[in-house]
Amino acid sequence: MPGKLDRGPVDFKTKIAEHEGEIMAIATRNVITAQQTTPIIQAVEIMSKEGFRRLPVVDPGTHRLRGIVTVSDVINFMGGGEKFNLVQVKHGGNFLAAINEELHEIMTPQPVTMPVTGSISDAVNIIINQKIGGIPIVDAEGSLRGIVTERDVMKALTTENSNRTVEDIMKSPVRVTSPDTPIGKVCEEMVKCRFRRLPVVVDDVLCGIVTATDIMNYLGKGKAFEQLTTGDSAEVMGAPVRSLLSGELYTTTPDRNIHDITIEMIQKGIGAFPVIENSHLVGLVTEYDLVKAFAEE
Repeated sequence: MPGKLDRGPVDFKTKIAEHEGEIMAIATRNVITAQQTTPIIQAVEIMSKEGFRRLPVVDPGTHRLRGIVTVSDVINFMGGGEKFNLVQVKHGGNFLAAINEELHEIMTPQPVTMPVTGSISDAVNIIINQKIGGIPIVDAEGSLRGIVTERDVMKALTTENSNRTVEDIMKSPVRVTSPDTPIGKVCEEMVKCRFRRLPVVVDDVLCGIVTATDIMNYLGKGKAFEQLTTGDSAEVMGAPVRSLLSGELYTTTPDRNIHDITIEMIQKGIGAFPVIENSHLVGLVTEYDLVKAFAEE
């Protein structure tokens, strides 16, 4: 055919890199991102508005992945860990000044990633072994092509019934907090123990559950600013955790089949169920627990 020989040599490396693995079938492709220079508060507002637990950070133009900011990074910054130094040390406790710093100050650089050629089992291994809830997917040039989360993988693995019950896989005993605990103390506990949620208990009775997302939304949806008169971080983080609890509380029981509660978790859009028996909290079952359980079957 005319012109057939004028197309130049085939770049086999590019051809291989463009081949997509099964992970792209369950991943989100059109990913909302931020840049390293995005103000922290703007990134938190995006995450709160969209209901995200994580936001990839890319270069403009090339879309090359530079880092990721997660809800855990935000909690760390708000008072949970060493990223709080940006507030306390650099800005002398002035929270309003600190939240307008650039995102690269609190993001996690060089996050764990997957190639576009990856499999679902690759994602399962990363989630289980590294306890990472969301994995950016990159091409051979390091540009972001998608993201896959615990929930995506959980949906993919939940294809048939299981013989296992909640009691078989739940975490027990459960670390809890009280309604009067300051938000800052809850942040510290979450960062220290690498938790994303804490049941709130009074006299051994569950009255709610506070998640890292709830705390992030406290900032991202503006409620934190209602506490401010001087702009000091102590005003923001000193409020009791009861102020974050919503009216909805979904629970389960130890005898439920894990397939059934997975479907319910997906339908309700939540990441965990407190487990109740005889009106008392006896455990907690999370998306991570379910991914691990289905992967073992």
